[in-house]
Amino acid sequence: MPKPPAVQEFEEEFIQGLKTLFEEKIVFNKVLGLKIESVSPGRAAGSIEMKDDLVGHFAYHRVHGGVISAGLDAMGGLAAMTAIGARHMDDPPDQRLLRFGKLGTIDLRVDYLRPALGDRFSLVAEVLRLGSRVATTRMEFLGPDRKLLAIGAAAYIVS
Repeated sequence: MPKPPAVQEFEEEFIQGLKTLFEEKIVFNKVLGLKIESVSPGRAAGSIEMKDDLVGHFAYHRVHGGVISAGLDAMGGLAAMTAIGARHMDDPPDQRLLRFGKLGTIDLRVDYLRPALGDRFSLVAEVLRLGSRVATTRMEFLGPDRKLLAIGAAAYIVS
């Protein structure tokens, strides 16, 4: 049985470029406080620290549903970026980062499973399929105890 091809790791320059793009240049991610925790080809993990600006229900201090959906959408897009980056490893990091200019959400579905209560939330996303024009992803929004609070599925235009 043949071995699967080895997954090549991203260069530090590419990872730092993704972080700058994702955490600073996409201003809404900055408003959310979305931070990248890890990236690998077709996968991304991040976090959001709770702050008063993210409250959706004042009496219970739970996260607004729009924060959850925006966070899941952003992480799905980031996972798609990593899959595109992995597909073009022969290009220099700066050229791969330029490929993300056309990435956009086509469709997003979010299922809210539990109230989002806590001080820090984790988000994970993976690419299910990367085609020549569309990437399909699934995402999770997790509470401080790693309990699943919401799930998402999305499609992104990639060309």
